[in-house]
Amino acid sequence: MASSTGRCAVYSFLLHVATLSCIYALLALGLNLQAGFAGLLNFGFVAFAGVGAYASAITASLGYPVPIGMLIGVVAAMLVGFAMARLGRNLASDYWAIATLAVAELVRTVALNENWLTGGAQGISGVPALLRTAAGVQSDLAFFALALAMVVIAFLACMRLTRGRFGRAIRLMREEPALATSLGYQLVPLKVKATVTGAAIASVGGSLLAHYMSFVGPDYMLASETFVIWTMVMIGGLGNNLGVVLGAVLVEAIYSAVPFVKDYLDISSDIAGAVRLGTIGVILLACLLARPRGLIPERIRSAS
Repeated sequence: MASSTGRCAVYSFLLHVATLSCIYALLALGLNLQAGFAGLLNFGFVAFAGVGAYASAITASLGYPVPIGMLIGVVAAMLVGFAMARLGRNLASDYWAIATLAVAELVRTVALNENWLTGGAQGISGVPALLRTAAGVQSDLAFFALALAMVVIAFLACMRLTRGRFGRAIRLMREEPALATSLGYQLVPLKVKATVTGAAIASVGGSLLAHYMSFVGPDYMLASETFVIWTMVMIGGLGNNLGVVLGAVLVEAIYSAVPFVKDYLDISSDIAGAVRLGTIGVILLACLLARPRGLIPERIRSAS
């Protein structure tokens, strides 16, 4: 009986890690479209996921269907992305990166202080489950299947976008912006399209996270969360969709294993968060030294 219970616990844990990996893979794909392909250094990327999570949580708490909340979250995240992109139309890439961080912190501050809408520092708890037809392990398995389907759809969409004319345009903008301008490409619209598309993908991930955790709070939009997503993208390989999905799975697996190390080393829960970030930082540094272009580097097609 105990052995059966143990196997069930291990299965539930692996399913939990797989589900979170799918959710973060969506965020990594969105960031990769902006940073990996378009060369846009967005340090406030997690704001898009936070907007999607809050939109889904608020609309669900008001009794509206889940798809409506996710759609509202996508639209709201795209509006934030549009504002970010327009904000950086006259800024250099490094200054724009700082500006995106400021925008993300502004969004988090609003969520932290508008108690009537977002619950303030306490956040919104009791977010309804996404799938109410099943219970227990069956519900977790169904949610994982849905999250995996969303990743597949986002992956195929990103592959189609980056292999077409749009993908060639944003790569050229990333490598040779002056040449792209001379060939007739308008850089600001390209930046806007890349930013809002990545924001939409991240918003879906944020909505799934809110319904999976049954909670959303300002901590979802901490700068450290953007750091984790950046780590997934850089370890997997900037400019490679398959690579960033692999990076999301690896980083989430390591991130989830830290609590077991915490118990083994007998360290307090207060230090566990720092240990998580420190571990991810060490892995990122080792990866950058060993494979600077990531585990699966971007493949540039030849002119022939």
